[in-house]
Amino acid sequence: MPVPAGHPLLMSQANTSGDMSNSECFHVNTPLLESLDMSRRIGTPVYLKMDNAQPSGSFKIRGIGYLCQKVAGAGSKGVVCSSGGNAGMATAYVARKLNIPATIIVPSSTPELVIHKLKSQGATVKVVGKVWDDANAEALTLAQNQGLTFVPPFDHPLVWQGHASIVREIKACLLTKPGAVVVAVGGGGLLCGVVEGLREVGWGDVPIVAMETRGANCLNEAMKAGKPVTLPDITSEAKTLGAKTVCSQAFEYCKEGNIISEVVTDSEALQAIELFLDEERVLVELACGAAIAAVYTGLIQRLQEEGRLPRRLGPLVVVVCGGSSISMAQLKHLKSKLQG
Repeated sequence: MPVPAGHPLLMSQANTSGDMSNSECFHVNTPLLESLDMSRRIGTPVYLKMDNAQPSGSFKIRGIGYLCQKVAGAGSKGVVCSSGGNAGMATAYVARKLNIPATIIVPSSTPELVIHKLKSQGATVKVVGKVWDDANAEALTLAQNQGLTFVPPFDHPLVWQGHASIVREIKACLLTKPGAVVVAVGGGGLLCGVVEGLREVGWGDVPIVAMETRGANCLNEAMKAGKPVTLPDITSEAKTLGAKTVCSQAFEYCKEGNIISEVVTDSEALQAIELFLDEERVLVELACGAAIAAVYTGLIQRLQEEGRLPRRLGPLVVVVCGGSSISMAQLKHLKSKLQG
């Protein structure tokens, strides 16, 4: 049942920047909010880590901000990042704060809304290829030929270390260990950060439910194959989940046993973001819908029935990763495309 207001399970929102406290943090400590509606749905307290409230619109600012602190000083010729949107937004934001140039390479599937937002941050935007992998190849070439600092959107230890801050903040707010943590997975950077953060705070045995949309489910396919695989194409409308191959470290973590990989359809993710908008008054992108769909589709209860999660489940923490590729117009477009 939901935890009553004022219950000691929740603590004040403390500053938990960890080893990043010695230098400027570009991310903010986001709220951890109890969702009464979601809690009623699954019969256990549900807490939402609201990283949609980050300055760049998503959790990406944590890892990318930390990496840029380490590798892109004031003397940098500039940074270059390949992105479906959110990593680019984080890179552009940090570059503007550091007063260095930013070039963001996006695939042609990127909504015009995102391109406009990137430009509004002062970034140079180039559209290359159909999917993120194409854009990434161009970003690597530019970094080598023009002496720019390459900012990997998800596959780098410094990015994972930055993302681990999300767990330190959760630990500062919850007096009890979570029953599970739900995250969306694209390339696997957030997943790696959450794994490392859980281990850091002594919660290494907490299950992680890793959510993808069908057509962008590179982690799920890798787990079924027993090795990293490359998807032939990205067919999901959740374009910011659109890495055709999950990072190798994410796959290695999945082999250790407490990561549950699950896939929902684009339509289920869409329905989730509509319900979330109605119930929580927050609009998030389709990629984030993959995570919150774990609650709205009954998936959590199914995992309990299958014995993959305990029937007496402790607080469920859902990382609301946010996203920049959403607006009411984009939501209407997605409804038209997915619902005919």
